[in-house]
Amino acid sequence: MKLILTHEVNGLGAPGDVVEVKNGYGRNYLLPRGFAIRWTRGGQKQIDLIQRARSARDIRTLDEAKQVAGRVSALNVRLKQRAGEGGRLFGSVTPADIADAVKVAGGPELDKRRIEVKNPIKSVGAYKVQVRLHPEVVATINLDVAGV
Repeated sequence: MKLILTHEVNGLGAPGDVVEVKNGYGRNYLLPRGFAIRWTRGGQKQIDLIQRARSARDIRTLDEAKQVAGRVSALNVRLKQRAGEGGRLFGSVTPADIADAVKVAGGPELDKRRIEVKNPIKSVGAYKVQVRLHPEVVATINLDVAGV
């Protein structure tokens, strides 16, 4: 099955890429979640729009990515969440929460889709979260989750 990706999918590609996947994976996972659309000859216009939007928000060069990574790694990001007894959070910390906290801490504006949270953050404490700024550059954010 030939598809056009509309979102970044780890191990598969970035928005605007045309990929060939197994029928079940495309039909049962990618299409229902909106991660891809079916490829057609007329889909080239959609590919161009998706790639133009991606290039507008992507970090352009490797040097720029390394500079942003240095700024992000130097930050100590503090995030306040509602917590119960024992430091357990009500809900969990999302990548959007982390992106907002980085911006409040004086860092650059990050795309929440590039923030990788390996295990859900559900308790108060210090965490290290990775951000893919460029295919070759990964920055680490020092995140301190505090209870309110």
